Amino acid sequence: MGHAGTRETKKDELLAIAERKGIVRPRDLQRHGIARTYLARLCREGRMKRVARGLYVLADAEPTENRTLAEVSARVPNGIICLLSALQLHGLTTQAPFQVWIAIHRKARRPQVEKLPVKIVRFSREALSEGVEEHRLEGRLVRIYCPAKTVADCFKYRNKVGLDIAIEALRDCWRQRKASADELWRYARICRVWKVMQPYMEALT
Repeated sequence: MGHAGTRETKKDELLAIAERKGIVRPRDLQRHGIARTYLARLCREGRMKRVARGLYVLADAEPTENRTLAEVSARVPNGIICLLSALQLHGLTTQAPFQVWIAIHRKARRPQVEKLPVKIVRFSREALSEGVEEHRLEGRLVRIYCPAKTVADCFKYRNKVGLDIAIEALRDCWRQRKASADELWRYARICRVWKVMQPYMEALT
């Protein structure tokens, strides 16, 4: 097979990866032996497009409401989707945040995220590592806090999100049976907000 045939094969492979993963980073191609130059070629041909620094999608890909979450997660691989963004994904709020809320370690360097609306929140120790789930969004595994942990986080960061939103999230979580009382109490203790949550929990149970 000549060079032209090899180029077309590599491009077809790359397009298949983009179809499967939704969002492609240049580093994703290394394990497949595909050079980054193929991304540039496909963008010039109008078959792929760059949506943010280091992030590419198929040109005709239909964006979903979760694409921005997947894009931010790809750019901040050590981050975890939290607070308002986690509430929205779990169906626990009527709010539609215009930024993606993402937790990083309190001592981590601030990630460089261009062209993407990101709200960085710094967590520490157990508050960062506990209650993490993985969801597949746009073909990519995204780390996000579970409903009970997200509710506790909202009470902990009530000065950022608003106490009314934290209370609404707790009520919706309970009514929709997204978490048990034991789970809610567990994460309330981890986040050190069980005294704050106690009267609202008692009103529900």
